Amino acid sequence: MCAHEPLCPATGSPAAHVVAARPEQGWSLLCDGAIVFDDTGELLPGGRVVEPHRVGVEGLAAAA
Repeated sequence: MCAHEPLCPATGSPAAHVVAARPEQGWSLLCDGAIVFDDTGELLPGGRVVEPHRVGVEGLAAAA
């Protein structure tokens, strides 16, 4: 799926790069076959779902 030499990195590797993007739909396809969503969730090639890593309301700073 990509030009990594020797082979594409394992699924979940930070070395994977975007091979197709649909920013208007909020997702990108990585060379390792994972689909990454703008909300930080992921759909891995085997069908496993990685839940979004969202910051809770208590983790946000309030403007004065």
